[in-house]
Amino acid sequence: MRTQVAIIGAGPAGLLLSHLLRLAGVESVVLESRSREHCEHRIRAGVLEQGTVDTLNEAGLGARMQREGLVHHGIELLFERKRHRIDLTALTGGRAITVYGQHEVVCDMIAAAVEHQQQLYFDVSEVSLHDLTSDKPWIQFTHDGAVQRIDCDYVAGCDGFHGVARESIPADALQNFERIYPYAWLGILAHAAPTCDELVYAHHERGFALFSMRSPEVTRLYLQCRPDEDLAQWPDERIWAELHARFENDEGWLPAVGDITQKGVTPMRSFVCEPMQYGRLYLAGDAAHIVPPTGAKGMNLAVADVRMLSKALAARYREGRDDLLAAYSATCLERVWRAEHFSYFMTNMLHPSFDDTPFINRLKMAELRYVAHSDAASRMLAENYVGLPFRD
Repeated sequence: MRTQVAIIGAGPAGLLLSHLLRLAGVESVVLESRSREHCEHRIRAGVLEQGTVDTLNEAGLGARMQREGLVHHGIELLFERKRHRIDLTALTGGRAITVYGQHEVVCDMIAAAVEHQQQLYFDVSEVSLHDLTSDKPWIQFTHDGAVQRIDCDYVAGCDGFHGVARESIPADALQNFERIYPYAWLGILAHAAPTCDELVYAHHERGFALFSMRSPEVTRLYLQCRPDEDLAQWPDERIWAELHARFENDEGWLPAVGDITQKGVTPMRSFVCEPMQYGRLYLAGDAAHIVPPTGAKGMNLAVADVRMLSKALAARYREGRDDLLAAYSATCLERVWRAEHFSYFMTNMLHPSFDDTPFINRLKMAELRYVAHSDAASRMLAENYVGLPFRD
């Protein structure tokens, strides 16, 4: 098999890259170790920055998102029993966020890939990358019991934190930066109509809580918990009691109670590898960086990566330019580190620490008050939350 760009991973990064390359007239093949059904039903967060929404629309992938996505013009910070609204749209010159599940984005991309007859292989195994520092890299994999080979010009590693792409780079060629947080999120999906039109981030002495939604009928909620939390110790009744305790406020607002259809514990990690390229291998999305979910940056960073990579590859094939490919890592890392800092800021501010001194928790509360009442601080949060403009 021969193609111009071989893409490892059929998550949002790999699928979007394939679409953007097709629009630029560049051939690609996508390899995915999981089944199509798994990819289309794997539930992940779905807060899309303005730039992500614009990118999907420009690529012709946003029709269903425009119909079913929930556009939010603000978020709320809840602390000391008071709700404080951050007006994202007013503070950012009209920008907003859209709540639309990551699996829905993946479904839309796979449907479009099938429609346009893009080469997409699910359920592949034994993937190995070869000759990455040459001008003729190749990939070997097994599909339907047969060993196959792809010869290509470039490889895009979009296969996540545990994927084969980053592991194919010699350890001495990468520098890894990581922070493991001392808490996690217990997340649930519930069949309950959202009782608020916007996301609510709650700081409470018992721990952080987040109110979100997936649709007009489904609520998504999170509780701060231990990384080693035993879900067996969290029956539905305890979850709802804890949520209501952490969302307590003077206005009497609370999430609606409904049947819980999914529970899970999400660990909190920050991770960045530098550089994001090695020879003719380019890393994108979770293969190169992880952010804690508090800042809602994970999928948005992946979109920013492949937006840049698609432009760099298009310039290479259309104009014979290599400068954008050479600058790929440095260009992406500037945005990555800004998002890492914002995610750290949100995570640190909103999660009370039970291991630190009361002094540290008082500092966090002081920062919350400042963000809620200062126009300058509110604008900083809003600009980062809706996503900084792309520097095209």
